[in-house]
Amino acid sequence: MAARCRLAARFHHIHGSNIRLDASHTQATRVESFANGLCFSQEPLAPGQIFLVEIEEKELGWCGHLRVGLTAHDPQSLEVVPEYSLPDLVNLGDTWVFAITRNHNRVVVEGEEVQAQGRPWEPFLLIERVRIPRDTLVGRSRPGRYSHILDDLYKMNVLPATARRSRIGVLYAPQPDGTADMHIVINGEDMGPSARGLPTTRPLYAVIDVFASTKSVRVIPVDYGCRYLCPSLRHVLRGPGEGEIWWGHAMVANRGKVGVCHWAEGHGVKGHKKASGPCGALVRSTVPLLGSV
Repeated sequence: MAARCRLAARFHHIHGSNIRLDASHTQATRVESFANGLCFSQEPLAPGQIFLVEIEEKELGWCGHLRVGLTAHDPQSLEVVPEYSLPDLVNLGDTWVFAITRNHNRVVVEGEEVQAQGRPWEPFLLIERVRIPRDTLVGRSRPGRYSHILDDLYKMNVLPATARRSRIGVLYAPQPDGTADMHIVINGEDMGPSARGLPTTRPLYAVIDVFASTKSVRVIPVDYGCRYLCPSLRHVLRGPGEGEIWWGHAMVANRGKVGVCHWAEGHGVKGHKKASGPCGALVRSTVPLLGSV
């Protein structure tokens, strides 16, 4: 069976002094106190690529929760990792961080209607021109007698965003003026543009601050639907047509291995794009594609 397309997502080896990473660099645990829990993505994010984590462990007695965002600072360039993302890292400039709360995380844009929670389930999350399969973005309860009930609550985003097993992600969506908007996604639901005017000309790393009552998080690999992926392909492709950002809908030929993705069939999306990745892989996309595959 051909492998599904999952972009490698790990934490950077540079992190706060109270953070312990597991061997795979996909789990970050704050081992003491409530601060010095800063983590970064191992690599800069591509346009529309979501860095998604799941809250694994909570710690009672602290006030505050997980903080997520983006920074244009290469973690390796930091002389000292700041104690806090807010305000310390933000005060360095070119950093945008959003503090997650139990219930009030939606950013209301003037002139737009607020969507009610518990809306009908949609298979894709659409943020401006970014389109991602929603299923992986939603938290799941541990298997048990009432897990089917809890899973429905995660889908409807009824449970607090800070609950164990909630999944929280960050991405940036390019804008026509050459900048980008930062979006926070909680259990498959877009919270709106939490920051605007981000520079797309500089690498942007995800920021995950394992702060206060949030004790441990794990990176969740997002399945973008492609059946074969060249691991070293990090080329950004822009297709014609609607101009949506799609991930992984591609035919990839690399070193004699060919995989064809049929996931986009039946979606009525047309377009064609070719490009070569750094390893020489050839990508033929059947849909408009902008993103790192």
